[in-house]
Amino acid sequence: MTWLIDTLRRHPEVALFLTLALGYALTRVRLGPVGLNAVVAVLIAGVAVGQLQIDVPASLQWVFFVLFLFSIGYQTGPQFFRGLGRSALPQVGLALLLCGTALASAFLLARLFGFNAGGGAGLLAGAMNASAAIGTAGDAIARLPADPAAMESLSTSLTVAFAVTYLVGLLTEVFTLTAIGPWLMRADLAAACRTLEAEMGIDGGAAGAESSYQGIVVRAYAIPGALDGRSVADLEGLFAPARVYAERVRTPEGLVEPVPTMQLRTGFVVAMSGRLAKHVEPGNPLAGAEIDDPELLDIPTVVVDVVVAEKEFAGRTLEYLAETIGREERSRSVFFRKILRGGKEVPFGPGSVVERGDVVTMVGPASRLALVAPLLGPALPPANSTDFLSMTVAIALGGLGGLATVRLAGLEVGLSMPVGVLLGGLVAGWLHSVRPAVAAMPEPVLRVFDSIGLTGFLAVVGINAGPGFITGLATSGLPLVLAGFLVCLIPNVITILAGRYLLRLHPGVLLGICAGAGTSPAGLAAVQEKAGSKIPTLGYGVSYAVGNLLLALWGSVMVILLAA
Repeated sequence: MTWLIDTLRRHPEVALFLTLALGYALTRVRLGPVGLNAVVAVLIAGVAVGQLQIDVPASLQWVFFVLFLFSIGYQTGPQFFRGLGRSALPQVGLALLLCGTALASAFLLARLFGFNAGGGAGLLAGAMNASAAIGTAGDAIARLPADPAAMESLSTSLTVAFAVTYLVGLLTEVFTLTAIGPWLMRADLAAACRTLEAEMGIDGGAAGAESSYQGIVVRAYAIPGALDGRSVADLEGLFAPARVYAERVRTPEGLVEPVPTMQLRTGFVVAMSGRLAKHVEPGNPLAGAEIDDPELLDIPTVVVDVVVAEKEFAGRTLEYLAETIGREERSRSVFFRKILRGGKEVPFGPGSVVERGDVVTMVGPASRLALVAPLLGPALPPANSTDFLSMTVAIALGGLGGLATVRLAGLEVGLSMPVGVLLGGLVAGWLHSVRPAVAAMPEPVLRVFDSIGLTGFLAVVGINAGPGFITGLATSGLPLVLAGFLVCLIPNVITILAGRYLLRLHPGVLLGICAGAGTSPAGLAAVQEKAGSKIPTLGYGVSYAVGNLLLALWGSVMVILLAA
């Protein structure tokens, strides 16, 4: 054992990865339905390893942290800049309200309970599950005019407060959004979401259910005698106004690509593409004539993700898009499959509204998609390369911009390096959404940066705070639990009341806004499960982008306010 401890002290890089391994192992341990997420588990593992008096260079934690911040900024960039538009003002306003109330609540409760600058910032970061705030707070502590012992004490208080209040905040967020929120609004959340889904033309309210717009299939039919001699155009017209197309025809001479004027004969077999609902409904003119023809149905198709950038289609419904571009000859056999907003799939139906910055998935023949996709915006390139040049430039320039300060009333005021990196990520993500050839970052790479960046940062924080963690927890544990509960509860309650009774927002959308502004994917998932619907996602994207920026900034603001 002595050899192991001495080795870890000499090689802190090994201790770091050992901490990560222990943390991820803890996530697999469950007590009934309860388990730890990676954030809490790695922090606990770091504190445990830190009891061995291992000194990890603090500069290492910032390497991990900037990767995390860049990934968060990159993913939310399109939604953040879309939030500057008029249509997203309610979401932006409520996100500002929730984040502002969270800052005020954390500051007042920190003063009430006598928490120092580190404890107050950790309270805000943990109760709001704002992992970025603990990094900006740590950066602000490092820049305070204090002796090393005082800064070490503040850093330990920051870690203790974050660790204690993170789980409290997570549970409070879920309970508030799924139980207290619907009660305050006097709303049946599931029924309200089903009603809105019906208005949007979505078939079925269960989360994850296939809508008629998503169920695109190709089926083979033998031409019946009643249609002998009719043209391909006549056959497609029998399905009108639905978009159902003849893709390929088997004739006695072999497989042919049909043209509108081609005459169909009894015995021919035709492959028809369209929505599943149109194939199975009683009005299908080919009902009862379906056969299995694998060779005929083996039609190459591609899937393309397109960023909505054209103003003509922003704020329009899918039904409008279908009527506008879906009737053109070049859009034959091209269908919409899903919409992503802020990385989350939103409800999909004829009444679904498409916003600028949304990613629309389209499916169809490559030649036709190449003609139709540019009508909406730029198509995202295949996720097979990473633009590391753009990524590193964004991090470097963002960090330098955040380090720049101005002197106001004798104080050096600036955004801080972490917030600067976050802004660099926001700009890079937005540029990629409008110019897909620039700053390409595949989703798997972003997930790695997001997860290992955050957990690596917290592992170093936990290891370095380990020696003083137990003492700090014994001193402030119970007050932190109460304060964490209130810091999460108060902003959500105020925002729910304002959104429902002042702005008259839909209950599901409003709860999605709260989850987004509180940067809580877990809260969104809980609301969706409660509602049995994806409707809450409609309020999540813009508010999540705004919340990420503000709560990250609040970490340093709390340190400045409480250290004054």
